[in-house]
Amino acid sequence: MAILLRHLSMIRAAFVLVLLMTGSASASGLLRVAMHADLRAIDPIWSTAYITRNHGYMIYDTLFAMDANGEIKPQMVDRYEVSPDGLTYTFTLRDGLLWHDGQPVTAEDCIASIKRWGSRDTLGQKAMSFVDAMTATGPSSFTITLKEKTGLLIYALGKPSSAVPFMMPKRVADTPATTQITEFIGSGPFMFRREEWKPGDRSVYVKFDRYRPRAEPASALAGGKVAHFDRIEWVVIADHQQAVNALLAGEIDLIENPSHDLLPLLSSDRTIKLWPSNPIGNQYSFRPNHLHKPFDNPKIRQALWYVFNQEDFLKAVIGDPAYYTACHSIFICPTRFASDAGMDGLLTSNIQRARQLLQEAGYDGTPITLLQSTDVALLANLAPVAKSLMEKAGFVVDLQAMDWSTLVSRLSRKDPPSAGGWHGYFTSWTAADVLDPAMSAWLNSRCERALVGWPCDPEMERLRDAFASETDPDRQKEWAAAVQRRAIEWTPMIPLGQWRSAMASRANITDVLRAPVTVLWNIRRQ
Repeated sequence: MAILLRHLSMIRAAFVLVLLMTGSASASGLLRVAMHADLRAIDPIWSTAYITRNHGYMIYDTLFAMDANGEIKPQMVDRYEVSPDGLTYTFTLRDGLLWHDGQPVTAEDCIASIKRWGSRDTLGQKAMSFVDAMTATGPSSFTITLKEKTGLLIYALGKPSSAVPFMMPKRVADTPATTQITEFIGSGPFMFRREEWKPGDRSVYVKFDRYRPRAEPASALAGGKVAHFDRIEWVVIADHQQAVNALLAGEIDLIENPSHDLLPLLSSDRTIKLWPSNPIGNQYSFRPNHLHKPFDNPKIRQALWYVFNQEDFLKAVIGDPAYYTACHSIFICPTRFASDAGMDGLLTSNIQRARQLLQEAGYDGTPITLLQSTDVALLANLAPVAKSLMEKAGFVVDLQAMDWSTLVSRLSRKDPPSAGGWHGYFTSWTAADVLDPAMSAWLNSRCERALVGWPCDPEMERLRDAFASETDPDRQKEWAAAVQRRAIEWTPMIPLGQWRSAMASRANITDVLRAPVTVLWNIRRQ
C-alpha cells in the first residue's frame, strides 16, 4: 500500500507539473469584480469612457505599452528600427499573434487599426499629421514613413489611456471611427462573451487559451499578460455601500474604485486588502462650451480661473487629504511638464477680481447651464461646489442633475443651452491622459475636430505643433509652459486638483498591478 501511495503521489506531482508547463493550471475559475461604472458602449475608439477603455484592455492588445517606470516598451511588436534620418520606422510583429477567431494578426490589420485610432484620438491626430505613408512589407512587418521628424510616434502608439491604439482585424478597423463597430474580435488575453453581456447587470470575459504572453514579467501595462482566471465577470453594483457589503461577504472578489469615505471601514477588516493601483492618480477638470453665450467670450471664461479654488472641490468629493493634492498646473504634478507658468493669483477664489472681469466683459446675467452627474460618486459634488462659487462672483447658475449616461449623451448636442445644450460640466481624467500638450485631449483646439466644448484656437494649435515637432527635452518644457499660458488666456479647461484612490480586494487576491488603468491579467487567488 505504501508503494502504491508513493506512486500515486509521484503521478499527481507529474500531472501538476505538466499542467503548469502548459499553462492549463494557471487559470483558477471565476473572478468577480465591481467596476466603477456600467459598461454600455463597447467600442474603445468610438467612446473615450474609461469603462470602455478598461473593456478594451481585456480583449485587445497594443503594439507598444507603458511600463511601471513610464517608459514605452514593445508589446505586440517584437522589434523595430529607425532609419538614420529619423523618418522611417520599421516594425516586426511577434510570432504567434492570433485573433480570437484563430486567424493570424497581420501588418495590414495593424495599419488599418492605427488609421482608425489616429483619426479619432487627440494624440493620434497629432502623430498622424507627421505620417507620410504606412506600408505593409510582409505578413508581419510594416513601415511608417514620416514627413518630418517627431518624438511622438512610439509614444503615441504606446499611450495608455483614452483612446488607446488597440489593434483590431482589418475588416473591423476599416469601420469609420465615427461609427461604432459591431464585431468584437481582439488578440488580447481575454475574449468578450457578448451573448452574456447584460448592461445594468454584468459583462463577461473568458480566458483566450491561445494567447501567447511576452516573456518579460508584467510591469504596469507592459510585459507578459498572463491570465490566471478562466472567467471574469464585471458585476454592476451602483451603490458603494452595497458593493462593500458584497466584498466583505465574499460575494465579489474586488472593487475597482470604492468610495473614499468607505476606505477606513475596508482598511480595518483583516479579510480585505487595499491596493494603490494608479500611482500617478487623476485630475479633476471643468470643461466650458465655447459655442454659446456667455462662454463664447474669452474674458468671461477667464473669470472662472479667479472664481474656482481646488481645495473646495477636493474636500467636497475626496475629503481625506491623504488622497488628494492641489496642483496649479494643467499638467500633472510632479511629472515632467508640471509648471506654475501663468498661474500667479489664479485658482484662489478671488471673487472681487472675478466680479471685475465679468463687469468688464459685459456679462448680462445669462444663466449658466451646469450639468451634474449624480450617479458617479467621484463626480457628484463638483457641480454644486462650482455653483456656490460662481454665484458669489455674480454668475446666474442653472444646475441640472442627471445620471452619467444621460450627461454623456447630452454633451454631443450643439444646441443652445436653452434648447437642451449646455454651458459646462465636470469630469476626471486619469493622469496618463494629461501629461503633455500633445496628449491632453482638452487642449485640442481644432474647432469641429476638438472634443465636446469645441474650442477653436489656431494659436493653441501652433504651440502644440511646435511641442510635437521638438526633440530637445528642455525646449519641450518651454513649449509646454507656453501652452499653459495660452490655455489660461483661452480657457479650454480648468484643472481642479488631483486625486488618488485605492482598489479593494479580498485578502486572498494577490499580484494586482500598479498601472494607470485597471487591468486584470497577472492577478491571482491564493
